[in-house]
Amino acid sequence: MRSSVKDITGRLEELCKQRIELGLQLTPGGASSNTAAQRRPPSSSVPTERTVFGRHQDKAKILEMVSANSPSGHANIAVIPIVGMGGIGKTTLAREVYNDKEVETFKFDIKAWVCVSEDFDVLSISRAILESITYSSCDLKALNEVQVQLKKAVDGKKIFLVLDDVWNEDYGLWEDLKAPLMGAAPNSKIVVTTRHSHVASTMEPTQQYNLRCLSDEDCWSLFMMHAFVSRDLTAQQISDLFRNKVVGKCRGLPLAAKALGGLLRSKRHDAWDEILNNKILDLPRQSGILAVLNLSYHYLPSHLKRCFSYCAIFPKGYKFEEKELVFLWMAEGIIQQSRNNKNQPEVLGREYFHELVSRSILQPSSSNNSKFVMHDLVHDLAQLVSGQTNFRWEEANKSISSVQKSRHFSYNCSVNDGNNMLDVVHEVQHLRTFLPVSVSSSGRYDMNDLVVSNLLSKCGKLRVLSLSRSYITELPKGSMSGWKHLRYLNLSDTRIRNLPKSTCSLINLQVLLLRDCYYLLKLPSKLRNLINLRHLDIMGAYLIKEMPFGMKELKNLQALSNFIVGTDTKSSGLKDLKSLAFVGGELSISGLENVIDPWEASEAMLCEKQYLEALSLQWRSQLQWGSQFDDSRNESREELVLGKLKPCTSIKKLTIKGYGGKKIPSWIADPSFSKMEVLGLENCENCTSLPSFGLLSSLKHLTVKGLRKLKSMGYGEHCSNPFQSLETLWFEDLPEWEYWDTKFEENGNPGCRLTIHFIQFVRW
Repeated sequence: MRSSVKDITGRLEELCKQRIELGLQLTPGGASSNTAAQRRPPSSSVPTERTVFGRHQDKAKILEMVSANSPSGHANIAVIPIVGMGGIGKTTLAREVYNDKEVETFKFDIKAWVCVSEDFDVLSISRAILESITYSSCDLKALNEVQVQLKKAVDGKKIFLVLDDVWNEDYGLWEDLKAPLMGAAPNSKIVVTTRHSHVASTMEPTQQYNLRCLSDEDCWSLFMMHAFVSRDLTAQQISDLFRNKVVGKCRGLPLAAKALGGLLRSKRHDAWDEILNNKILDLPRQSGILAVLNLSYHYLPSHLKRCFSYCAIFPKGYKFEEKELVFLWMAEGIIQQSRNNKNQPEVLGREYFHELVSRSILQPSSSNNSKFVMHDLVHDLAQLVSGQTNFRWEEANKSISSVQKSRHFSYNCSVNDGNNMLDVVHEVQHLRTFLPVSVSSSGRYDMNDLVVSNLLSKCGKLRVLSLSRSYITELPKGSMSGWKHLRYLNLSDTRIRNLPKSTCSLINLQVLLLRDCYYLLKLPSKLRNLINLRHLDIMGAYLIKEMPFGMKELKNLQALSNFIVGTDTKSSGLKDLKSLAFVGGELSISGLENVIDPWEASEAMLCEKQYLEALSLQWRSQLQWGSQFDDSRNESREELVLGKLKPCTSIKKLTIKGYGGKKIPSWIADPSFSKMEVLGLENCENCTSLPSFGLLSSLKHLTVKGLRKLKSMGYGEHCSNPFQSLETLWFEDLPEWEYWDTKFEENGNPGCRLTIHFIQFVRW
């Protein structure tokens, strides 16, 4: 090994020497870094910045153009292009204008925002405009049908439309798109954002607005907002030299200021000059943004560089969840633990993820707070650093030879046909990832059983396989045993009915996702063989009646969405939960009416599961709620079972559904549950009274629903300030309700902003 390393080092040194002698320089992006490739995720009209710097005059001028009457002899609808280089803030300015209150005084009948982006498809854009105007989805397939409806929607009405990120230079396509809008009322306006003046000229605007870079002062203010938001620095600590270096590197580009601020906020003060002196930024002006982002990548720790480069597998505009990306990192072996690191890979993955967010490399989605996106320029950087390891189907310019070297394959299934990729994927000899994803949030993609069987028959080295939201009904039995390296299997929202027995041979499997598999009848009987399984999600698989025997063997399990207690003695019971010591996050235990021995509930040892944050305890299935109460149920036994299912006091959310006992155990209202924020009781139809929940100091949301025999609830007689954190109180379907302690209204926390909902009361 020593001689081999010496040979490799010698060859690298020789290559480096030759590069210097020939004067070869590293360039960012190469052939793939052309301007046409610089795209961004879809935008919306929802503001994303807390404060917009330096655009007051720009906004005033655009508003003046929007309010102006169209010159005589021109069409009823006028186009106002905002032109500027990528990252200069065109979308931000358009968003400021779109949401300005002054626009309301212009008396537009219709306002709409559509992000056009890369593909100027007239049908898709026309449909998007129609959906934005009508606020409803359009299922029409033909261009004629869509444009007829669009014409009807805008005829005779004064419209204000924003088309964001337009790249089309084809005059004919623009004329086709504009045709159904020509019947709008006079003085209608279309604001267009684009990077190229040629695009603006194609649209025959009455006037073009060229957006300039921010002033040094405004650029500095934007940088300060992102760099020092959590630091207490005096003016003396920020020298003029440092300020000049910052504004010089950002060059008036808002995205650059934001990215550089995100980089420096995580660095010590004495390291700032070293970072700003880095030569990576000294690139041509048109490469300024990529240079700043490249600098952000340069200063990433090595473990984050691999995580970031893997993100290139997603299509631009794809909104992903934190957990989704962490699972993929885990499956690919990107999250590697040292011998001295005792943290679980999930914990490390979350740390990595939030580190990338804090550096402004990953950004929260403006339309969904629980999801994240990469800016298009950040995505370009990820593609640059990932090289040929990632291959996306939409990259039609990749040669077969480069595809053969790929390890990770994905495609946007919302715009591509899964049947047409067989020839290409078969050329990939060492595929690790097969990941169809969809930028749209609805619909299924064209992937059936035959395609899956043909596609994956040669993919024996897969680590990640996702078939979520496809039409498949079964997995190829012959191929399962060959996927010995598989660590991530996502079959969520498919029509699969059974998992083959060979699934249990996937001993390296870490993540098995079966959420919303409505047709899935049961889990494999030897699921216990998956000893490395860490995450099992069967939420929404309502036809599964029990957990297979031996669940206690899955000692590495970190997350289990639903543990179903069955009636069969060959299934797993509550006592199996004792061995699942690391189960955390959200856990649902259903089928509790099937528990015969109440002491089995105590053997579950929920009180020791310190990683558990949310617990749902459910008797009877959701389909049985609201049906006639089963008199054969043993009320006293259910009371004993619930009494022994006391979780760890660190729990934050507790939900009890379909419980058949008359009493709620006192532990639920015990003040030791000081971290509980959400408490819900639903369809507990035999309960006549509830304990005093006012002692739960952190309780924010309380729901009492479908307790049809409930007469009263305690208040907190021995507490001077009950319900001190309560924000929402929801009472529904309580026909026997008689008593509520009026002290709550008189002495409730005066600082609490409480919302109370009372629904379907017979008497009060």
